[in-house]
Amino acid sequence: MAERSTAAVDVADNSGDEPLTAKADQSTSDGVAQERERDTDGDDSPGGGVTGHPGKASPPELHSGHKLARRYRLEECLTRLDGFSSWRAVDEKLRRAVGVHILPADHARARSVLAAARSSALLGDPRFVQVLDAVEENDLVYVVHEWLPDATELTTLLASGPLEAHDAYQMVTHVSQAMAAAHREGLSHLRLNPGTVLRTSSGQWRIRGLAVNAALRGIGSDTPQRTDTEAIGALLYAALTQRWPYEDDAYGLSGLPKGVGLIAPDQVRAGVHRGLSELAMRALANNGATASRHESPCTTPEELAKAIGEMPRIRPPEPAFTAPPEYQRTTYQQGTYGRPSGAPGLTQPVPTPPPPLQSRTGKALKWVVSALLIAALGLGSWQLAEALMDHKSNDTHQTQTPGGNDENGGGEKNTGAQIKVRGAREFVAKGDAQHPNDVDKTYDGDSSTVWKTSTFIDGPALAPYKPGVGIVYDLGSAQKVTTASIGLRYGGDHTTVDVYAADSLTPSSLTSMTKIGTITTSGTTATVKVTKPVKAQYVLVWLTAMPYSGPDASTYTRAGYKQAITDVKFTG
Repeated sequence: MAERSTAAVDVADNSGDEPLTAKADQSTSDGVAQERERDTDGDDSPGGGVTGHPGKASPPELHSGHKLARRYRLEECLTRLDGFSSWRAVDEKLRRAVGVHILPADHARARSVLAAARSSALLGDPRFVQVLDAVEENDLVYVVHEWLPDATELTTLLASGPLEAHDAYQMVTHVSQAMAAAHREGLSHLRLNPGTVLRTSSGQWRIRGLAVNAALRGIGSDTPQRTDTEAIGALLYAALTQRWPYEDDAYGLSGLPKGVGLIAPDQVRAGVHRGLSELAMRALANNGATASRHESPCTTPEELAKAIGEMPRIRPPEPAFTAPPEYQRTTYQQGTYGRPSGAPGLTQPVPTPPPPLQSRTGKALKWVVSALLIAALGLGSWQLAEALMDHKSNDTHQTQTPGGNDENGGGEKNTGAQIKVRGAREFVAKGDAQHPNDVDKTYDGDSSTVWKTSTFIDGPALAPYKPGVGIVYDLGSAQKVTTASIGLRYGGDHTTVDVYAADSLTPSSLTSMTKIGTITTSGTTATVKVTKPVKAQYVLVWLTAMPYSGPDASTYTRAGYKQAITDVKFTG
């Protein structure tokens, strides 16, 4: 099933009619998403299939300015599909914007829409976009609901990239808890998707279309709790990866590659939170797809909310550091303390320094000071020259000995010899480790053994979702490293390797280290020449971009962006 969400109304197009060309203001998205969809048998999306068909009734002739109940003035038709229409309107009594669904009273779905709207209104949960009125009048049935001018669809939020882990955690927490409360009252949604989940300007998450959207579409499900739970899993998957967890594109998101099947979010994008990745898979567990750690699947929103509650709480990211304002000298420091200030906003003139001494005493003092300065400079120059001559003499005595040897034995020579690696440990700056138990294979002298990265769908660069992956090596003692040679398993466009000098085998962060070299290559070897000479005991080899490569049976990896290090050598 192919779906497309373009603005603000969530309705079905089973008749093939085209929607009106009127465009809804994205900033006043009210609870209806404009989309055109054709439901077919065998639909495997979380929404389920069509269980009823509309009657032959055609909608009445409505236009902008038309009033319902002498109160709701229709402003803009957002869509006219399948025998009903959806509008942005104004409640003239309360002077506020509202949304309205309208259909003929003899429409095949009119009774079910009225019942769904009244049941939803009785729930009264503020996490849902509220139904304000549900009326049958003058051969029309209309449902009035909130219009949220400060809310943004999840579809719009994901257009610029995946959500941060904390935002995704907040979204799935609120949605699962809200749906658990709805199901306790016997209500289901059946049409949860990125177009029906909204975030307000205050950071609250709201759900629109509870029960009503499914009634408008004629959608039902034999397992409504499972349907809604799987839909929440799809929302979380999309929030983490900016991908729809099925092969077909939907809601402005690209689907998964054909034939790959349902893979965990942390295998789609680098840096995805492992706990949230597992949670999405548990909610989406279907047709053999299970969580990688084999937890039991979540089949109800209640179970999903409980699983979220058992997770360690995900904290919001640290606020960005803001530089302090530029230092300004006070009037006291400028030497004007105690002086009257001029009018506000006027630039004060800089005081004129007093004239130099012009008396006889002043002239004599100037000559004395000048003579002392000249004498001091002459004495200092003579002492400096003597010190330089003594130092040169000492150097000659120490180095120019028979045989050319240094008698003191203190000279450090760069022989270009290989430096032995004493140990290593994988460094994780963000997200999960790659294969920490295989780091010793990169310096065992056997080029057939490797340390491999995870395989990702997107690349070559890992940023911004993950700053990089790599290994910190222990050289035994502080060494002057001049070159790092890294053997790579996969060539292609492209691999980027950075080398850092670290302060320990387990550095606190990437910013605590000193970058001493970098290289980008399309081959299977990377030779990084150290451009910033430094002595270090610990050296980080850091991959920030990896090439695309096909399946590799020897490393048990599938096709995607990946890399494997065969051996690492340092010379000094």
